[in-house]
Amino acid sequence: MGAASAILFVFIGCCSNVVFLELLVKDEPACGNIITFFQFLFIAVEGFISVTNFGKNKNVIPIKEYLILVFMFFTVNVTNNMAFGFKISMPLHIIFRSGGLIASLIMGVLVLGRKYTTTKYASVLMITLGTIICTLASAENLDEHEDPEGGVSSFTTWLMGIGILTFALFMSARMGIFQELLFTKYGKHPKEALFYIHLMSLPGFILTGGSIVDHASRFAKSEPLLFFIDIPILSVLPRLWVFLAGNVATQYLCVSSVFRLTSECSSLTVTLVLTLRKFASLVFSIIYFQNPFTFYHWVGTFLVFAGTLLFTGVIGPGASAEQKKPSEEHDKEE
Repeated sequence: MGAASAILFVFIGCCSNVVFLELLVKDEPACGNIITFFQFLFIAVEGFISVTNFGKNKNVIPIKEYLILVFMFFTVNVTNNMAFGFKISMPLHIIFRSGGLIASLIMGVLVLGRKYTTTKYASVLMITLGTIICTLASAENLDEHEDPEGGVSSFTTWLMGIGILTFALFMSARMGIFQELLFTKYGKHPKEALFYIHLMSLPGFILTGGSIVDHASRFAKSEPLLFFIDIPILSVLPRLWVFLAGNVATQYLCVSSVFRLTSECSSLTVTLVLTLRKFASLVFSIIYFQNPFTFYHWVGTFLVFAGTLLFTGVIGPGASAEQKKPSEEHDKEE
């Protein structure tokens, strides 16, 4: 029952989080900083209560060991959300991040000197090809006219977004390796790590303070939701603040459910669940928000997800010969 409920809440939390995120970026494409800030703040406050018991419990992993991890984690989250301000659609964002195994394999070879089977390399080739197909198909949907605000073409802006996503992909892979080595040295303390990396990342938002304040003002000026029109207090709440609250709450449900899942199931099962979750989010985003999705997008999507399942041993030869560690699964979801 524990595993079943964890899987259920992974789908509920992570899929609904994507919905709230898309609602936000549809109105304010460059609002990634304020979203990331409130996600971090919520998890830090919750962790201060549940993990440290209001500061009474001591940390197991030394604070100095968290500093590099904090830098990587903060950079990955900020850059991933920043990409929406560069004409990156939600489906492309999901597909691109699903190619994280590519970066993990390359980093594993370069940093740890790991060797992989022919099946692993074939699966990564599928994922790479699928990502390229989806990326090129998305480029065809761009308007070549200049952006009236900055005089930069839509294609150039989009290309910058692709560069940002690529950087975040490899930084996330490097962060996964660092976290794996950290847990090997001090033991696995995922909840503690989750709390400290969010708490220690908060000062970094001073660098994006102007953007956060600006979008807070924009959010406050948004129209209320018609759904709450007959409820006295809720009827005056700006809809973007409501969407942000929903995004923060579902993000926490998503992350905490993934942690539960890694303790209840094998890493292979976790990988399969997260892959199916991303596919469900992708399909919902396409249908509900009517995002452009061509035949080539479907071909690319099939290659990405089939390659992911092949890499993890869910399909193909040599099933589960090289299972990934639970900490790596969490890194991908983050």
